Amino acid sequence: MVKTKQKGTNAERELIHMFWKKGIAAARIAGSGSMQLPLPDIIAGKNNNIVAIECKISKNDYVYLTKKEIYELEKFALIIGAMPIVAVKINTKGWFFCHTNSLIKTDKAHVFNIKHIDSGQNTLNFAKIVSFLNT
Repeated sequence: MVKTKQKGTNAERELIHMFWKKGIAAARIAGSGSMQLPLPDIIAGKNNNIVAIECKISKNDYVYLTKKEIYELEKFALIIGAMPIVAVKINTKGWFFCHTNSLIKTDKAHVFNIKHIDSGQNTLNFAKIVSFLNT
């Protein structure tokens, strides 16, 4: 059985390969969640367009992210001039993406919910990210 941390690492590596197959440079920042610095899990870019990505995996159609995780992702993105993105791999459904502004905010956390993300205006898929990076 693969441990959760290893599943997360494998998912991050899968996403990195997806970017490289589209001609976009991408790198995983190892230990991003355990450092005192505000680092994303993945950074990807092309043509001076950059995305900073916080990755999660889930069996469910939703994921809870701490306010600290989102604050640090947005802080890093602001400093480097990147778009802050949350990427969630749902085991049976594949990858889903959203800008941090599209997360549902509660008193204790930020929620990534597929039903909310897929509701039209909040939709951000891999093809749209690639298109943004290629402009």
